[in-house]
Amino acid sequence: MAKKASSLAALGGLVYSTDSGRHCPDCGQPVAACVCSQSQAPAGDGIARVRRETKGRGGKTVTTVSGVPLAGDALKELASALKRRCGTGGALKDGVIEIQGEHVELLLEELAKRGFKAKKSGG
Repeated sequence: MAKKASSLAALGGLVYSTDSGRHCPDCGQPVAACVCSQSQAPAGDGIARVRRETKGRGGKTVTTVSGVPLAGDALKELASALKRRCGTGGALKDGVIEIQGEHVELLLEELAKRGFKAKKSGG
């Protein structure tokens, strides 16, 4: 048998409210005023860094692009365009574009053509 909570504070916050309707589970704001879904451009120096990685990937080579000053859908579109340009698959994880294979030089050229400052990072 489960033990009952002795106070509302023990329940961990707001249980039910009809004041403002549904609330965002992350920020606790009403869904209409939620700022979680509106992703903002990452605060960085505006330089896209392109590097080749093999660690933690079973020996397979992946080219990563990080620090691109875009957010949300624009970043997804750029990742898709870069994957098409390289003719390979890839992913977008936590603001880092991963392209399968070694395509550092090709990605540097493509990013420069699209108006981004890009430089080779690591080795």
